[in-house]
Parts: sequence; C-alpha cells; structure tokens
Amino acid sequence: MMELLDSLITWVNAHPHWAGIVVFLVAFSESLAVIGMIVPGVVMMFAAGALVGTGAVEFRGIYWWAVAGAVLGDGLSFWIGHYYKQQLCSMWPFSKHPQMLDKGIGFFQRWGGKSVALGRFFGPVRAVIPLVAGMMEMPLQRFLVA
Repeated sequence: MMELLDSLITWVNAHPHWAGIVVFLVAFSESLAVIGMIVPGVVMMFAAGALVGTGAVEFRGIYWWAVAGAVLGDGLSFWIGHYYKQQLCSMWPFSKHPQMLDKGIGFFQRWGGKSVALGRFFGPVRAVIPLVAGMMEMPLQRFLVA
C-alpha cells in the first residue's frame, strides 16, 4: 500500500495540474464508510500540503478540492446509512466485524449530533459516523451543518 502511495505522490509531483482531482478522490475515498478505514488519506493530505509549500499548487484550490471530496464522501455514507438502516448490520464488512459499527453507534449515542464533528478527529469511528448518523435518522440539515 505504501508503495502505491509513494508512486501516487511522485506522480502528483510530476503532474501538479492533476493534484486537485487526486486530492478530491483521496478525500472522497477517505470519507466513505468502509473505504475510509483502508485509505491512508492523512499521508496524501500531508503530501498535498508539501506541494502547496513548494509552490507547485495553490492552497485555495487544493483546499476546495479536499472539502468537496470530504463533503460528498460523507454525504454518500450518510445516504447509504439512511437508506439501508439496520440492514447494514447484516452486510459485509459489518456482518463479519460488527464492532466497527457498534463503536460508531456507541459514539453517536453518547455524543448525539456533536458526534459528526467530533468523529472527524477520532480514527476508530471517523469513517462510520456519517453512516451511523444516517442509520439513526439524524435530520439531513443538522448533518450538513455538523
């Protein structure tokens, strides 16, 4: 996985005009419920920051690409949770690893609406909180504000 990441960073350094799209895709992937547990988005975002620091790309552009990817990834996870609700418990990977969803549900029950904002900073639940918010029928407007 790290070899792939190193190759991607090298490629983005050589093709900075594609950096925004790559950052969008990484932020989007990292924000999806299951994929976000696998994608090392933090490393890629540090690499994007290094590109900004060298002047290869502009901060403002990279920032908005990252925000758009994260918002759309969280939104898709929320929608999946809202649509499938408790059926998710019987779907892979949650059927094989129920603790993944249980941790997110416990976090959401403890912190309520604040869990969406707080969850972004807690690795173990970060990727499943939008999914759980949808499952627990959090109002869409409240989710978007959080």
